Amino acid sequence: MITFTKVSKAYSEKSPALSDVTITIPTGDFVSIVGQSGAGKSTLLKLLSAEEKPSTGNIVIDGWDITKIKNWQVPYLRRQIGVVFQDFKLLPKYTAFENIAFAMEVGGADPKEIRSSVPQILKLVNLVDKANTYPNEMSGGERQRVSIARALAYKPQILLADEPTGNLDALNSWDIVQLLIKINKLGTTVLLATHNDDIVNALKKRVITLSQGKLISDQQGGTYKL
Repeated sequence: MITFTKVSKAYSEKSPALSDVTITIPTGDFVSIVGQSGAGKSTLLKLLSAEEKPSTGNIVIDGWDITKIKNWQVPYLRRQIGVVFQDFKLLPKYTAFENIAFAMEVGGADPKEIRSSVPQILKLVNLVDKANTYPNEMSGGERQRVSIARALAYKPQILLADEPTGNLDALNSWDIVQLLIKINKLGTTVLLATHNDDIVNALKKRVITLSQGKLISDQQGGTYKL
């Protein structure tokens, strides 16, 4: 369960990134977060992963008020939250296997666990045959699947996908969305920030719409309306 209660984030007094946002997201939900550039989508996701702290309000994840998070608690929080980016952020000199293994190693996994888990994660994202392939040898869709695989390294409760299809063509975009649906069906809560109206309309899932930092719509089985 994720709860935002009257959350605001201001980088300057004249242009708040988020303003008085209150939402509740049940465990296992799939939510599309939509809005024009600057609407506050990325800020909302950054607040959830404690990359940013709110100016006012409270954010609670499974009873834990992360508004009051201590620096030493941040790594523990981030092991529960996987993040996928538009530009992949893969290590270029590491293979697909090594990118995932490195994320697990940083998180404290032992070599035996890494050797056991990485092939399973690659199988989940349909990239077993790309285990020893470098990012520059992959298509954009394959690189994004490696990025998702890396985000799943800790078996997170929550997956934050920030414009994950922004650099992909329509076919690869839908492949990535189908993968996110698959992950969601396995029990992971998915928050998808996107500009892609075709994807949002096809999903027919919950849609939260932001405009200039304010929550203007929250619909179950909603569509992209701006």
